[in-house]
Amino acid sequence: MKRLKPFCLWVTLAYCLQLVTVSCNTIDLYEKSVAIPGHSWKSSFKPSFAFTIKDTSSAYKLFIVLRHNDKYNFNNIYINLHVKRPGVDSVNKAQYDLTLATNEKGWLASGMDDIYEHRIPLTPDDQPVYFRKPGDYLFTIEQVMREDPLNNVLDIGLRIEKKQ
Repeated sequence: MKRLKPFCLWVTLAYCLQLVTVSCNTIDLYEKSVAIPGHSWKSSFKPSFAFTIKDTSSAYKLFIVLRHNDKYNFNNIYINLHVKRPGVDSVNKAQYDLTLATNEKGWLASGMDDIYEHRIPLTPDDQPVYFRKPGDYLFTIEQVMREDPLNNVLDIGLRIEKKQ
């Protein structure tokens, strides 16, 4: 029993050192999702995502994160992405047609039971985004589907990560 105590002490010490080392690393990532009220996304509901960019020399990848249930009626979703940059009064808008499923493969998402989560890149790997100015950015997502409200959508979110 006495021989086991030093071993346990070393294992605990090694674990604590690893935890301290991992917790000191910065995570170059922003991710936030907003729940859709009543799982029925009205076009008037436009979730916004605010974050601060400090490093303008790095390349970033942007993703839309969408969760829906298996009763979602479409293979795609049309969204408008509005971007307000620091020091600029105008807002830029880009429209996206995001593929969620194909006839051959079904849902292009990870799923559990009847819930599916998509992490869809908005930027190709070879064309990352560079934020030219440091400061606060505001992204707003608007659904522009013909069906309004858009039923069976649970969450919508934005993910921004530094390209490695």
